This record gives sequence, structure tokens and C-alpha cells, in this order.
Amino acid sequence: MISRLAQQRIQELAELFPCVVILGPRQCGKTTLAKGFLKGHYFDLEKPSDRQVFESDVEFGLRQFPEPLILDEAQSMPELFGVLRGLIDEKRDQSGRFYLLGSVNPDLVKGISESLAGRVGTVDLTPFLYSEVASTLGRDVTSFWFHGGFPDPCQLGEGDAWSLWQENYVRTFVERDIPRQGGRLSPIQVRQMMSMLAHLHGKVLNASDLSRSAGISYHSIQNYIDLVEGHFLLYRLPSYQVNVAKRLVRSPKVYYTDSGLLHYLLGIRNRRGLFESPYLGPSWEGFVIGQIISMERLFRTGSQFSFYRTQAGAEIDLILERGDSRTGFEVKFGSSVTAGDIRNLRSGISEGLIHRGWVIHAGERTFAFPDSISAVGAEEFLLNYRQMVG
Repeated sequence: MISRLAQQRIQELAELFPCVVILGPRQCGKTTLAKGFLKGHYFDLEKPSDRQVFESDVEFGLRQFPEPLILDEAQSMPELFGVLRGLIDEKRDQSGRFYLLGSVNPDLVKGISESLAGRVGTVDLTPFLYSEVASTLGRDVTSFWFHGGFPDPCQLGEGDAWSLWQENYVRTFVERDIPRQGGRLSPIQVRQMMSMLAHLHGKVLNASDLSRSAGISYHSIQNYIDLVEGHFLLYRLPSYQVNVAKRLVRSPKVYYTDSGLLHYLLGIRNRRGLFESPYLGPSWEGFVIGQIISMERLFRTGSQFSFYRTQAGAEIDLILERGDSRTGFEVKFGSSVTAGDIRNLRSGISEGLIHRGWVIHAGERTFAFPDSISAVGAEEFLLNYRQMVG
């Protein structure tokens, strides 16, 4: 089993809380992690033979087995949460008793907020990060970027098998997951929306324009985006808001979580097609930003993320906030870095918007500019994130 960076955070939370919730998209490795890393009785609540243990009497079922218990797809059994609260409160000082795995964020969050608030620690498990598999797979960062991080396609070559996995993943989401969540769009409309959002990857989201283009109401668009984000396939990066004498873009940017899924939805089937695609830059930007955000969430608590853009066009791709400290990142696909690439970072530092700047590029060299700005190749940066960013 490939070691996951999330394992340390799970261990830390299991020492503090009676219950640990592990969230992430389907097929990102939650079950493999639970069976290979966690100790305890495992139940998949979407598997009839496991679910029947708890269906007639949840409390009786939970009490039959010694703890800890690992409950996969916990959102499929809402009545579980109230019972867990009572069991937890019987031994409030004991930690690491229950592990809940889930792939639908809104349902789990609702159950936790209503019944388990203050009793749980939460970990976000993403598809593989580059630093987790670089040595095992022996791939450079651009190959990993094309394939994406879902464990199965990550290990496939370019070709029919990779495309077949992606197609079946999309079909399962469109035909099963969305209807289960009460989505009112037809499968054809959902598939269309997934494609349209792929073409908006890395761009500022204008839901009104998207509504007009798709011929779907504004509220349906927002509801659909909420559903996709709730399944961890998409995220919205908010704009940084600060009281400055400039007009700022206020709408969020939208990014697909996994670069491989993005490439499939864009009709990109191999690396040559990716390098020739007009979406090369936005895909690379989203890939690097997603890796940074995922690692930061595993290594630190409370960090905030945003992008900065003025109406005049000045932009910083990502701002990482750690309390009063702010670091800006500029991401570019190219092996050279020019003065123009650091212009916005330098302005951000001089204006007090950020305190440190990084240019993440596709080359190999690492070097410094004046004014607390450094350029570094993406592969080195992603493999040594903690040492570089601190």
C-alpha cells in the first residue's frame, strides 16, 4: 500500500477525538487506507451484507463489536449519527473509537453538525498527491499531471484503459450519484454541465453567463455546482477581499480537483494532446494550486486560500494566509522565468498585500529574485513543500 500523507493527521486526530471523519471523492483511496492503515472492524454501509448488521437496530449493531469501528459511506445511513452521539458521550474521554468515511460532504456535514459537533476531527483525503507516488511510480511531474491522482488511472498508461476508467467514473457520477442527491437535471444535462465547467477551469465563475449558455436556470446551476463540489470533484477558490483603493474581482474561480478527470472531460487523451491544447496553462495552474492546497491542509490547521485580481487585470494566482502571514504564488507552464512573471508578486509585496512570493514553473532551476521572491521547478517544490514554505 502506498503511504498517504493523511495518515499522520488521522493519527493525531484519533488521539484527540472519539470520532474521526475521513472525507474524499469516490475511488480516491479511502477504503484502501482504512483497511491497510486503520485497526478495527470495517463495514461498508453501501454493501447489503454489511448494512443489514445495523438496519434493524443501529445501537444494537454498534454495540456488538469491539471498538474501534470503521464505517464506510457513513452518509448513506443518517440515523447513525444520533446513536453515535450517545455512545460517544458514555465514554467521552476515550479517543479513536469510530472512523467515518464518506464521499458526499453535505450529508455528512449535516449529520455531524446536528449530532456530533465537538466530538469529531475531520481529514480531507484527495486523490494521490505527487509527493506520495513520485518514487513508487517513477513518473515525472508532467506525466502525473496528465494522468491525474485517482489511484487506478494514475497507474495506467495513456490509451484506452485510462479513457475507459474515466468514462465509467463520469457515468457513475452522472447516472447514480447525482440522482441520489436529488439532482433535477437529466443525465444529459449533467454531462453537459460537467463539460462546460471543464472549459471554465481556472476562470472566474459567472453563473449567470453559464445559465444562459446552458439554457438552465441560475438556481439550478448553483445547485448543480454545489452538488459537484459536495462530491469533491470541483472546488471554488474565492477572491481575496481587502480594503484597497482598487476595484477587485469578487467572484470565485472554479477548478476541477483532479487533472486527469479534467483532461478527459476536455477530450484530451494523451500528453501530446495536452501540450497542444489551449487549456494547457489553466490545467497546469489548477494542478499546482490543488497540490499546494491539499498539502497545506494536511500539514497545517486554519490556513486560508484565495486568488487576487483587480478589474485592471493584475493577478496573483494563489494567496496562502497563515494568520497574519500571506504568501503569493504565480504558476506558469514554462522552464524560464522573466521579470514580467514576478511583476504582480513584487507589486503585492510593495503594497503589503503579501509578504513572500513564489513562481512555480515547469523547469528545474531554483533561484531567487530581490524582494523575497523565489522561482522553483514544480517537481522540486511539490516534493519539498514543507521545507520550502515552512
